[in-house]
Amino acid sequence: MSDQNTKISWKDKLHEIIYEADTPSGKLFDIILLIAILASIILVMLESVKSFDDKYHTFLNISEWVITILFSIEYIARIISVRKPLKYILSFYGIIDLLSTLPKYISLFLAGSHALVALRALRLLRVFRILKLARYLGASNQLANAIKASRAKIAVFLFAVLIAAVIFGTIMYLVEGEDHGFDNIPKSVYWCIVTLTTVGFGDIAPETPLGQLIATIIMILGYGIIAVPTGIVSAEYTKASGDGKSKISDEERRNLEKVHLNSQCCINCLAEKHQDGAEFCHKCGCKLHYD
Repeated sequence: MSDQNTKISWKDKLHEIIYEADTPSGKLFDIILLIAILASIILVMLESVKSFDDKYHTFLNISEWVITILFSIEYIARIISVRKPLKYILSFYGIIDLLSTLPKYISLFLAGSHALVALRALRLLRVFRILKLARYLGASNQLANAIKASRAKIAVFLFAVLIAAVIFGTIMYLVEGEDHGFDNIPKSVYWCIVTLTTVGFGDIAPETPLGQLIATIIMILGYGIIAVPTGIVSAEYTKASGDGKSKISDEERRNLEKVHLNSQCCINCLAEKHQDGAEFCHKCGCKLHYD
């Protein structure tokens, strides 16, 4: 019984270090992990430079293997430190952790696949949890609600733009024709969309005076079109966070802006986003912190 308690305590302690960012040991672990991820990405980038790889190939290869082995140990530790390993394995971070570890092993059988270790960049998403950058994202709830409230208007707007692109593209096909690069209507519509968005790749350009006039009109429309979605979202955002004329109360607005910085992860169900000061998981009721 004593050995079982010791084993459970050991797993709980390992969970605290690996999954938590509130404790000194947990924060140190995560910072070291981020440094290792950055180092791994830099190594892959340097290896893609042929002159550098020719000179330091052995060093780069050994360094990547060292980091890969460390990540493999970390992945196994994450699995054994939770009570429901499959929950972690099938989670977003669990899949990313696995995908960032496998490519180097696969490269033993499939040349060139090791470059996929650049997927480790996705693991940097943990920086929000580690550095508690969420404290600066409180207003993002209002912005998300504004975008959600604007989706119908934006959808209608995009549909209107698409219709305009088809009409102008068809006109340009009739005016310019195949002789000037407008081989078909889909290609002409592509040119119109590129012009409307003010990207202007320059792979196709009108040459006739009438075509250039139409292109000028499309370019001017493009500048106006860019401002429309911004105006729609801004109006909804102002409505949600306005000066006393909003449809929501001050208390509701504060709740939208409130962001809990608790980084604890439940050892049982891996649930996150607990409220500050919470002692038990909001999902399964398991104790969050073990002294």
